[in-house]
Amino acid sequence: MKPLPSTDDRPVIIVLAAGRGERFRAAGGRTSKLQAPLAGLTVLDHVLKAVAGSGLPSHVVRPEHLAHMTRPGMGDSIAAGVTATAGARGWLILPGDLPLIRADTLQRVAQQLMSLPPGQHTVQPHFQSQRGHPVGFAAPCEAALRALQGDEGARRVLRQWPPMLLDVVDEGTVWDVDTPERLAQAELRMNGERGI
Repeated sequence: MKPLPSTDDRPVIIVLAAGRGERFRAAGGRTSKLQAPLAGLTVLDHVLKAVAGSGLPSHVVRPEHLAHMTRPGMGDSIAAGVTATAGARGWLILPGDLPLIRADTLQRVAQQLMSLPPGQHTVQPHFQSQRGHPVGFAAPCEAALRALQGDEGARRVLRQWPPMLLDVVDEGTVWDVDTPERLAQAELRMNGERGI
């Protein structure tokens, strides 16, 4: 995959949308979780709407980007996204199954990432004692992120560079829709926010 030219000094949001969603289907889901309908859009469309609202540059890792691999995992998706945006100032790694994520939270994580103290290279949102997404990685993490493989995700990179925790009031940072039940609960939360 040829790297995209980097003309922006802001971090790039890498949306992970290449997963198999096996847990969602095993729990009774009829479609892939990212294509599941939610309040008039798909789960992934809600995430992409928040990404667009943040104004930050972004790159979506889709199944076709990993089609050459037998059973790609989250680590492979992260590596593909960072490789495609090589040379960026940093990356916000955002799973595509967090439909309640807010655009202003993405902006806050990006701002915190760009103003980390010397020696600190990662930041992670923290909501009510839970660590969430997106996790921000500064440029010095690039080689380690590009080397990721399998299902582990970026845990190894976070062990090397423990994150600064950023307290947020956005439950969307921790609210994934891994099961149809979680999807239904997400719809109730969205309707509640709209005053329905």
